[in-house]
Amino acid sequence: PFMLFCTGIPYLHYQRTHGIMNQHTGNQKTLRPPGYNMWVSVFVLFVIIVAGMFYYATQKIEYVWRWNRMPIYFAYEATVEITSEMDGEVASLKKDGDETIVVVKEFDETASYRVPTEGLNVEDGEIISIGDILGSYTEWKPGLLMIGLWITLKLSIIATFFGVIIGVAGGIARISSNPALKWTSIVYVEIIRGSPLMVQILIWYFVLGTVINDLLATYGMGRLSAFWYGVASLACFAGAYVTEIVRAGIQSIHRGQTEAARSLGMSYAQSMFHIILPQALRRILPPLAGQFISLIKDSSLLGIIAIRELTKAAREAVTASLQPFEIYLVLALLYLVLTFTLSMFVQHLERRSATK
Repeated sequence: PFMLFCTGIPYLHYQRTHGIMNQHTGNQKTLRPPGYNMWVSVFVLFVIIVAGMFYYATQKIEYVWRWNRMPIYFAYEATVEITSEMDGEVASLKKDGDETIVVVKEFDETASYRVPTEGLNVEDGEIISIGDILGSYTEWKPGLLMIGLWITLKLSIIATFFGVIIGVAGGIARISSNPALKWTSIVYVEIIRGSPLMVQILIWYFVLGTVINDLLATYGMGRLSAFWYGVASLACFAGAYVTEIVRAGIQSIHRGQTEAARSLGMSYAQSMFHIILPQALRRILPPLAGQFISLIKDSSLLGIIAIRELTKAAREAVTASLQPFEIYLVLALLYLVLTFTLSMFVQHLERRSATK
């Protein structure tokens, strides 16, 4: 240690690096600022005060809280009815395990239906009409908030994937010496970042979507749903910001790294993908996480093109139940869970990359 001190290497850094244990406690020494416990108590007190004020406010408003009805917006048990599609007579009832095969006959036409025996609602020889209930059964179905949560997750994951691809390509083009690539990237970034996301969503769906769907229909290839135009708008929006993040990350790596890679015989592309980008990725993880957290929240705007994402599903639930406070509070909690989970995942990636 004395030699390390003389050579200018801090002894405390040496202790932390080599895991020297404290001789008195047997544990690695943890440094805390003075008054640490006091400030922890101040934070806990602040949280208690805020929670108490919120609870007091909920008690003062004239509103009947119905939290017991919230579970049905996540999952509920629905009754599914099996109805006849033709007029006629029940020709036969044949049991097949837990189900009964109901054969309906009208002149020379017959139709068979599989109905759970417990929910059978007809008898042999009974005359029935179109729409009559032959039987029913119950099954669990996802509620509105669960459907919206799933669509929001799917939208965000797909848009994030394409946004990263667009951002990496745009970031490399942004620092390229090729004027066509560089200027195209600059124009793209300035247009996307300089216009509201809602306007971009409307343009993607009503302008570009109409043109693309007409072309697809002309060649008999079907039509794309609103979901994919929502993904495209989010991916392009996120790609513009990721472009600048990637550009800044690449430029933060010393130019000597590129020169050393080129001197070893690597091409520009090889040096970029094997040397520069892996190092830049570690530096751009925090801003990338912030961008993708914003992307999850930005997906709430896709309700304007009839995509039932989480916010639109919550609005539908409010319209049906007249429970705005409970549903919007749960909505905020669901977004918090999504963004906090992503934040923790990125921190885990940062710690893993720091140890390599």
